[in-house]
Amino acid sequence: MRPYVIFCSQFDEVYLTTREQYEQLLSDGDLMFQQVPLVEIDGMKLIQTKAILNYIAEKYNLHGKDLKDRVMINMYSEGVIDLMEMIMVMPFTADKPAQLQTIEKKAKERYLPVFEKALSGPIYLVGGKLSCADVQLFECTLMLEELFCGVLKDFSNVKAFQGRMTEIPAITKFLQPGSQRKPKPDEIYAKTVMEVFNFNKPLK
Repeated sequence: MRPYVIFCSQFDEVYLTTREQYEQLLSDGDLMFQQVPLVEIDGMKLIQTKAILNYIAEKYNLHGKDLKDRVMINMYSEGVIDLMEMIMVMPFTADKPAQLQTIEKKAKERYLPVFEKALSGPIYLVGGKLSCADVQLFECTLMLEELFCGVLKDFSNVKAFQGRMTEIPAITKFLQPGSQRKPKPDEIYAKTVMEVFNFNKPLK
């Protein structure tokens, strides 16, 4: 799974490549619900994606100035996550052309219009300052462009936002060749995931 956030300039990422690695995590009691991701930070072992994102957002002041900002950030974040999850399961889907068609349709008709409107004036989605929702949306736009060339051509505000995000020094560094940003998942990636987690067949 790709990282949703790139708040930290330095981190170590460990990939599961064998079933034995996963079973060792289970044996050690590190996976509360027998699921990854697992993030070790500040002396804690955190699981569940949203909990991890919320902790990092709070730690780095990326969760808004008050409760109203936070709920808006969470709504935008969860919308982005819904779209990204459709993209991330695609390598494990039996009918990939149909899945691609669904992703493109929903991106253009359901998700991107929301962000296009939200970015019609503000530099960032909520409260005039960078939040975790902005970072997630930025990564999502990159993922969409990997699948659909020109997907943002009718969403000028989102495209301009993407350009502004690339100018943030930590993000600029993250996008350089050889960085820790994951490449587009391929067949080897899908095969490894299925072997580690004992998935026997593609999703429908």
